[in-house]
Amino acid sequence: MDGLHIENVSMRFDLPDGAHVQALEDVSINLAKGEIMTILGPSGCGKSTLLNIVAGFLASTGGQVRMNGHVVTGPDAERGMVFQKGALFEWMNVRRNVEFGPRMKNMPEGDRNTTVEYLLKIVGLKDFSDKAVYELSGGMQQRVALARCLANDPDVILMDEPLGALDALTREKMQGLILKLWKETGKTVILITHSVEEALLLGERLLVMAPRPGRIHKEYRLPFAERAVGADLRDVKKSEGFAETREEILSMIWEMEEEIMGSSESAA
Repeated sequence: MDGLHIENVSMRFDLPDGAHVQALEDVSINLAKGEIMTILGPSGCGKSTLLNIVAGFLASTGGQVRMNGHVVTGPDAERGMVFQKGALFEWMNVRRNVEFGPRMKNMPEGDRNTTVEYLLKIVGLKDFSDKAVYELSGGMQQRVALARCLANDPDVILMDEPLGALDALTREKMQGLILKLWKETGKTVILITHSVEEALLLGERLLVMAPRPGRIHKEYRLPFAERAVGADLRDVKKSEGFAETREEILSMIWEMEEEIMGSSESAA
């Protein structure tokens, strides 16, 4: 069965004092090839935990993740990860970072060079291939991270707050780049963000997660990602339904945060 299938996934963390934290409870998501999904929710609702389980970095305590018909049991090149900070190899230049995966897979040099040249071109870094990564701005480093992820040709790209540390203008440019790459490559994308506006712009499907134990509270199917490909993102934000949906989701998350704060105060 093609696609990504998250089947009744739960995650419980046992603590040294005998207590436990139920981070996720019975989460199920089916994602078809080529879909782009964003995930929102209050702090501590298990968004990153879920992404790490899909990536294979964590083993769930309940349920399973299936990718193209097989059960996910650990990290694999079919699932690529882009972190909030690029996690790049500081001792390598841009080109060496991007070609790392293909080199580890023993891709022939000619094919490797073609792949790297193509990716550097589409992320706008063709003229920076010999630069050390520490010489680049934060936005440019995230472009390198995207190119490095794509170089492994994953079926699914997982992004954990990839734009959270960027200034507003750079963030908007990177949002446009993510949409461009999604449309041009046909990759399946899951992106976690704390920005409701960003989630609306980048998600054909948008999931709002409820606070601990993390679970799906509501799903939206949205037209804005498709509208935003190659368009002025500010115009998309002015389009019909955008502001209303943003306010609805903001109110939803605000109520969850208020509930969390109320529970904390009661416990104290």
